Amino acid sequence: MKRLWDVSYPIFLSLVAQNVINVTDTAFLGRVGEIELGASAMGGLFYICCFTLAFGFSTGAQIVIARRNGEGNYAKIGPVAVQTLFFLLSLVTVLYITIRLCLPTILPQIITSSAVRQATADYLSPRLFGLFFSFTNVVFRAFYVGITRTKVLTWNAIFMAGANVVLDYLLIFGNESLHIPALGIRGAAIASVLAEGGSLLFFFLYTCRTVDTRRYGLRHIPRPDWPLFRRIFSVSFYTMLQHFVSISTFFFFFLVIERLGERSLAIANIARSIYIILFIPVQSLAAAVNTLVSNVLGEGLRHQVIPLIRKTTFVSIALVTAASALICLFANTLVSLYTTDRELILQTVPSVYVISFAMVFNAAAAVVFNGVTGTGNIRIAFLIEFLTLLVYVVYVYLLGIHLRLPVHICFTGESVYAIVLLGLSILVLRRRRFADV
Repeated sequence: MKRLWDVSYPIFLSLVAQNVINVTDTAFLGRVGEIELGASAMGGLFYICCFTLAFGFSTGAQIVIARRNGEGNYAKIGPVAVQTLFFLLSLVTVLYITIRLCLPTILPQIITSSAVRQATADYLSPRLFGLFFSFTNVVFRAFYVGITRTKVLTWNAIFMAGANVVLDYLLIFGNESLHIPALGIRGAAIASVLAEGGSLLFFFLYTCRTVDTRRYGLRHIPRPDWPLFRRIFSVSFYTMLQHFVSISTFFFFFLVIERLGERSLAIANIARSIYIILFIPVQSLAAAVNTLVSNVLGEGLRHQVIPLIRKTTFVSIALVTAASALICLFANTLVSLYTTDRELILQTVPSVYVISFAMVFNAAAAVVFNGVTGTGNIRIAFLIEFLTLLVYVVYVYLLGIHLRLPVHICFTGESVYAIVLLGLSILVLRRRRFADV
């Protein structure tokens, strides 16, 4: 438990700081207008869909790094990180050019409201450049989580969040004394890009000053190593695909909600922001159990895997249950941080209740599922995720498109998703088959 705490609490603090960006964007844009609030959700999720390709691939690399760390093969860790960086920089270059060329054709096909569509384009135009920074940042994150030096994530995220809050305020609303014009939703995008660039600079300087580059095989930048890359890719491809499919279905959820109207989209974005806040302790514990499972397997302690996952699950459920209860008690006050529109506040509160209930199931499902990925059973994990998301998509489609039910009813899909994911993950872990990576 002490080891779990040592790894998870810096991740928790870093996620708190990182999600200040999401909360700040939503809260500030909620005061600009409902169109901007909804468009930031659409543009933000589109960006995250791209980002999850990098995050998913880096999660696979993190599993390999953690296994080498557990084995004590420290000199093999650096080459894993470098080969991951080579691949992600190549991927983001192709992705950026492709999206730039295709975006004018894509947006009219997926967003029905012309006002929301134009605001989304205004947001994505500068925001997409941030992919170069975020694709590089995840390599540093995989390296530090894999070697269980996670405190740097806290300091980095605090720096990034602080920069984003200041830049958001200045660029969204403008400042006459500094001769900064009010850029609205475009200003929010520029602020995020600048904050991500500062985050990358922070990671680079910290690594140069504090990491023993000789110990971790980082003294010389290696050339492309195809056998090593294939080994990383065999693990990372499925985690990349899994994360992309997962967030794509959440993007699908917002496409469904957008067809219910601009007000419904604004409600969903506020509820999503609160959902992310609730998910922070779950994410931190899930990331910790992922890397610790891989570490203990590297140490040859197979018998510790199931008890580790079980204890982490109980901790996650306890934390989220307490947080959900508090959010339900103060739901009106919390929603009012995002908007001053009284009617919008009242219409959003039911969705807050629904996601708070769903998060109790997610508290268990996310940890157990990450336990599966930590064992190296990446293909099985992808299959679990795919089947779960298939159920989720059908459920949301029936409620939102076919029956056209309110937003808070559509959010019950989060409970369905978590229950199916948890059940399938438990079935896999009961087999106690762990893979080599």
